[in-house]
Amino acid sequence: MPPATSPTRQSTRRQQQELPTYYYHAHFLEMLDFVSTHYDHILENNELGFRADFERLSFAAQCLYVRLANRRGRLFKTNTLRYPEITDLGSALRELETAGFVQPASPSHTEEILGLLTRTQLISALKSLSIPVPSSLKKPEILQLALEHLPPYRLTTLIPLNNIVAQARYEELRFVLFLFFGQLQDGMSQFAMRDLGLVRALDPEGSYEPRFADRGEAEQAFSLACHLQQLQKDQRFALHLAHNAALWPEPQAPIVADLRDELALATGKLLEGDTELALSVYQRGESVQCSERIIRLLLTSGRRDEAKRYLERCIESPSSGDEALLAKDIYERKFKKKKTSTLTDLLRKAPYIELDDAYRGSPEWAAVMYFEKRGKRAFRTENRFWRTLFGLLFWDLIFETQGLSPCSPFERLPAALLERRFLAEHADAIEQRLALLAKPKAVQQFLLRICAANFGKANGLFRWRQGTLSAIQAFIELAPAEATAQILRLFCADYPAAKHGYPDLLVIDGEDLIFTEIKTDGDQLRRNQMLRLQQLQQAGFQADINRVQWVIDPTQAYVVVDVETTGGKGRHHRITEIGAVKVVGDGVVDSFQTLINPERPIPAGITRLTGITNEMVESAPVFSEIADAFAAFTEDAIFVAHNVEFDYGFIHGEFERLNRRYRRPKLCTCASMRKLYPGQRSYALASLCAAYDIPLRSHHRALCDAEAAAQLLLLINEKRSEQLRKTD
Repeated sequence: MPPATSPTRQSTRRQQQELPTYYYHAHFLEMLDFVSTHYDHILENNELGFRADFERLSFAAQCLYVRLANRRGRLFKTNTLRYPEITDLGSALRELETAGFVQPASPSHTEEILGLLTRTQLISALKSLSIPVPSSLKKPEILQLALEHLPPYRLTTLIPLNNIVAQARYEELRFVLFLFFGQLQDGMSQFAMRDLGLVRALDPEGSYEPRFADRGEAEQAFSLACHLQQLQKDQRFALHLAHNAALWPEPQAPIVADLRDELALATGKLLEGDTELALSVYQRGESVQCSERIIRLLLTSGRRDEAKRYLERCIESPSSGDEALLAKDIYERKFKKKKTSTLTDLLRKAPYIELDDAYRGSPEWAAVMYFEKRGKRAFRTENRFWRTLFGLLFWDLIFETQGLSPCSPFERLPAALLERRFLAEHADAIEQRLALLAKPKAVQQFLLRICAANFGKANGLFRWRQGTLSAIQAFIELAPAEATAQILRLFCADYPAAKHGYPDLLVIDGEDLIFTEIKTDGDQLRRNQMLRLQQLQQAGFQADINRVQWVIDPTQAYVVVDVETTGGKGRHHRITEIGAVKVVGDGVVDSFQTLINPERPIPAGITRLTGITNEMVESAPVFSEIADAFAAFTEDAIFVAHNVEFDYGFIHGEFERLNRRYRRPKLCTCASMRKLYPGQRSYALASLCAAYDIPLRSHHRALCDAEAAAQLLLLINEKRSEQLRKTD
């Protein structure tokens, strides 16, 4: 595997650059060139004429049009346009109007014109017609009222239309952008972010696959996307969609099917007050979410026989494993008198593991340490483990195979994965690669070569993480080859469906591999999580659930830390002293103290406060010289401090300067004392020490303050233990 130390931030970040004056014009031409090259089989007279007419414009008019095209909406107040690089805006605007790229606004643009008005202007206009406007309404709701009640002729009294222009070729522009991005959007900000080094994109001259095979697919997808956008703007549009549901397109491609399912679900939810109408819409979708809404609507409307038949059909021929689980579960509860769901039963049967209450914010992390304390190896896995293994094992097939390409420079995944064609198109090569799993050493060497050649390369499957790569190498040594192949085939066959829902941890106990889901009180087991557990079990893996019981673990180490610094802002100041004490159970078991050379002068005011002088730290070690020792001292411990974000922030910042990761669970004695011991006039460290008779001999020296905060920690843990006992 690659070395554990990551490259410096400076080497991994692209240097940000200033954009040239006409960057947006270059981006627009790049987009047009890309669409012309990859979608020439789709483009018709509207789009071809759009480009030809654009190219006939003067450079200034082209720039103004692209500026407008990059703004949200299609109406613009001409008196607010400010583009210093376009010296004669008036002439450019007149040229755009003559060429048909913009047109004067008219009452036919009612909705867009009203959108230009402020909330106050809309309220005033409605009140002038004696239409009450509740003060609680937000602008979108007031806009709906205005659309319903304001007659078009009133627009000219509200806003001068001669100062407003509208894009006249809006649909051509939106369609071209849709072909490039695969979704509706305003503008092309991704290009600018790429040029600034904020987004990593592929070479625009590389190999790309068009996302649509023909004009029909493209128009279907575009129409459905427009309907979804309109529905989000105006929920009343749901009725129109429902009454025309029979005219919805039959999908010719996965992207069309996904959009149709999304539209059916969104529309149906808005219409559930009318059962028949909602059902007619849900039946246009094929997703498990639509199936669930159909079943529940049939049951709530008393149509049990229909619901039963629908469930039986889903069980006999489910569209997915998720639908099969859903149907079986509802069938057993509604028609077999089972009292609880399968998900609930599975969760209730799960055994408990005891984790320290301080880890409530990161139970998976705590569970890793729980298993490691018991002599096992444990790794955070979740979805990234299987995605990474899939990506590494098939790297060359996914990213280097001729013809297996993404749809645009801003997309990482080949279209074959997203459209579920990968297995069908590469079945033989996939099986040959999966056969390699029978030879663990050979697989490990193969994965090492892939990592060495490609480490750090951006891709749409996973992020390069040393912990995940280590988990994969350990897994390969013990994993049954056919079981692993069975799970990876799910990714090959249907990556969008297979990429989510995997258990939180991989635990290695001797030669046993166990995938386990960690659930705390109040957590629910989702259907896709249960499906993954079943798939892992059916493949031959051990896969289970562990529930968390929060306790005050007497063996849990806490390291109470105090830092003295050159000032209060971590970005500009440095540490001058670290003091830390380790607490296990009810006592201090170890301590750590050192002055630190901050590599900058200590202000006189800080010296008066702490007593630490420039002379005292002159010969002290710099932080890099004690970083390993401090990291080891706090290993597997909870980081505790009075106002913990201050101390932790400085420590984290020092490690960050060394390009090292420092992460520990945190507990704040100040916040905990406020919560558990209310009523104090002050929760400053000195005030609490006085209130609870805790020695504080040299306040504002690190070790003394850490020792005092450790005594507060013992009080806190005593109270936490009492509260946890009461909840058991």
